[in-house]
Amino acid sequence: MRIWRRSSGHRLRRKAAACGALAAFAVLSIGLAAVEASAQEAPSAESAPTEAADPTGARKVVEETLRSVLAVLDQRDVPSDERRRQIEQIAYQRFDFVTMSKLVVARPWRKFSKEQKKSFISEFRQHLSRSYGKRIDRYQQTDLEVAGHVMEPRGDVTVRTVIATGEFEGTEVDYRMRYRSGRWRAIDVVIEGISLVSNFRSQFQPILSQGGPEELLRRLAEKNAELAAEDAAGVESR
Repeated sequence: MRIWRRSSGHRLRRKAAACGALAAFAVLSIGLAAVEASAQEAPSAESAPTEAADPTGARKVVEETLRSVLAVLDQRDVPSDERRRQIEQIAYQRFDFVTMSKLVVARPWRKFSKEQKKSFISEFRQHLSRSYGKRIDRYQQTDLEVAGHVMEPRGDVTVRTVIATGEFEGTEVDYRMRYRSGRWRAIDVVIEGISLVSNFRSQFQPILSQGGPEELLRRLAEKNAELAAEDAAGVESR
């Protein structure tokens, strides 16, 4: 049962959502899901970073993360649950998940209570983890190359990468990085021109408009419970 409709953009041209692009999804989805969101309120996602940083640092973070995650995915003799755990450890500090949650919800975020914000971060994290984590077994060996970086407003840097081998060679995957508290972290990932943040925002806005934070949290929890049941059924059938 779907709790919301996926936008056409979420299909990522169908092609990019298939196994050939799974390396990018693994870095994106499993990595984001691994981030244990802080209970403290992060700086506003809409405010400009106060620190200046060398943009090549953002590129280095992406290069190191991709290299490490792909090495784990290529370990076919390691159980998928263990590979997922390893990827979570690699990506633990690579994504600013609190900022991403704010960007996904956008203006309605200010209407969330402190407890609702904590709940959304937790439920959204679980949603990404359960939705994409099980795709590890469908991963096919893929190489991604860093193609350069572009300066963005607010001091952000977009690091551009491309799938360099396999059936989906040429698929572009961009990571928007923000420097804060002395480190670069990802705040969005764009696959073939489709932004993760924008895509989820388009799905969540109608729910927020009609039912507010409580309804969105209810639907997320319901969907996560459904996905958890599917995971459990999959384990039992092995």
